[in-house]
Amino acid sequence: MGRRPASFSRVAQPVRTLWQRFAFTALVLAAFGLMLLGKADIVVVKRLQIAAVDAVAPILDALSHPAAAVSRGVETVISLRDLHAENELLREENGRLKQWQHVAHLLESENKALKRLTKHVGPPPVSYISARVIAEAGGPFVRSALLNAGRRSGVRRGQGVVSEDGLAGTVVEVGELHARMLLVTDLNAQIPVLIGAAREPGILVGDNTNHPRILYLPQNNRVSPGDLVISSGHGGMLPAGLPVGTVSSVSESGIRVKPVVDWTHLQFVRIVDYLMQGVIAGPMDPPPFTVLAPDPEPTLVERLGVTRGKTDR
Repeated sequence: MGRRPASFSRVAQPVRTLWQRFAFTALVLAAFGLMLLGKADIVVVKRLQIAAVDAVAPILDALSHPAAAVSRGVETVISLRDLHAENELLREENGRLKQWQHVAHLLESENKALKRLTKHVGPPPVSYISARVIAEAGGPFVRSALLNAGRRSGVRRGQGVVSEDGLAGTVVEVGELHARMLLVTDLNAQIPVLIGAAREPGILVGDNTNHPRILYLPQNNRVSPGDLVISSGHGGMLPAGLPVGTVSSVSESGIRVKPVVDWTHLQFVRIVDYLMQGVIAGPMDPPPFTVLAPDPEPTLVERLGVTRGKTDR
């Protein structure tokens, strides 16, 4: 009985040595044989492949659960960390908004007192309709968009088109059921504007790029990047104070403006009738929108977008 392990070891040792010497060759021959088998009968190989995947699939599914749990745990930790940082930012922003709200209320009361003292005449009542952008005509030669409201809705040439961010363009063509809006970046767009706190006058001129230019500025102007650009109201086409964009660059080649409207996400707009007389209506243009009741002049707080009770988060 004691001799059997020694005899087994003597027999197994040569087999192990031969396997170590010829293992690589055997694997190459096996792979070559599988390739020949695949060329000879693709259906058989495909069935074997499907059967192998079916056999391994439960194992892979069982192994994926712990990995998915770990991944969810890591995502939860990251989200909690980001949530804490976001909460701190929101607290700081809420504090700044409260300060601005206080300043806005003071300015509003002062503004009302000055208007009563000077017998200020406010702007005319404004009426508007909402429309959807149904097509864009972008390209190297034109920057415009089609709206699903036309002459039947009371749209006429020269009316301003605004989004929730600011001025988007003006109506230049009106059909029965549609209107064409010329964007402020179009080559034919020229809008009188005021720049910065110094209210430097200029003309916003489109050149079919995403950053139109400012021309006809006075000499020794004080324009710098980040200055707000608003409509000046000159020309009798648009009222003053509509946000148009911010100065993006100031160089020897000119001043560029980044519009406040994001054209790639523009879906809904307002066609606004400011009752301006800068554009003479054509014979086919309808009368202005009917104003049922004059709206009160917006307060400074409403213009800033700050209302009582909505600044606390």
